[in-house]
Amino acid sequence: MSGIYETDKLLSEYLLLHYGSRREILPWDFGPAEALDFPLRCAQTCLRESSAFGRALDLGCAVGRAAFELSGTFEKVVGIDRSARFIKAARTIQKEGELSYERLDEGIVTTRLIAKRPSVSHPERVEFREGDACRLPKDLGQFDCILLSNLLCRVPNPEACLRQLPGLLRSGGRILITTPCSWMEEFTLQSAWLGGMLRDGKPVTTLEGLSHCLGSEFKLLRMEEMPFLIREHARKFQWSVAQASLWKRS
Repeated sequence: MSGIYETDKLLSEYLLLHYGSRREILPWDFGPAEALDFPLRCAQTCLRESSAFGRALDLGCAVGRAAFELSGTFEKVVGIDRSARFIKAARTIQKEGELSYERLDEGIVTTRLIAKRPSVSHPERVEFREGDACRLPKDLGQFDCILLSNLLCRVPNPEACLRQLPGLLRSGGRILITTPCSWMEEFTLQSAWLGGMLRDGKPVTTLEGLSHCLGSEFKLLRMEEMPFLIREHARKFQWSVAQASLWKRS
């Protein structure tokens, strides 16, 4: 199922999610406007909660909006995603400042839009890399802040992903983890789910799974509910609420 992130459909939807204006995504005065600008809000939370601004890691960066936003303050930002299409798009926006794409409106009718790099960004501070979040390269170094945005329920081994974090984050650094807890066997075998299943007949939540994996290395600072909106076409949207947890490295 990971191949769906290489399709024109998903690339267009994620470019719109990351860079689309309110009118481009939600043209009516009614609707869940508070769910717009999700990557921006994730970056703002990281910036607000961080105590140092040396290096940041955006793990599961998709098409790059949060990484660009972080680069306005952090001296170095590394964005990693498994999708070659997403990384190619992010690099184009980094180099050219923009990327045109087609938004699906109805049937086969589309509208051409332009994804523009945020004005606050410093593209020279950003490095986009294609990579597996469960098997990260050894040369990444350490970071002051790590963002995992809606990643964990889309990797085959979320525990392996989380077990790498202590070696990547400096003491006192922050990690923001958001997830809609949409566990699906198409992406992750049930035996590897962090939550949403039964253990010894009792329900296990994703937060409990996170706490088990992060263990004594991290302290949970706070929780937040973060809505986000993905437009499929002019009259069909995915409205979801991500569970956001902020952690501090001991």
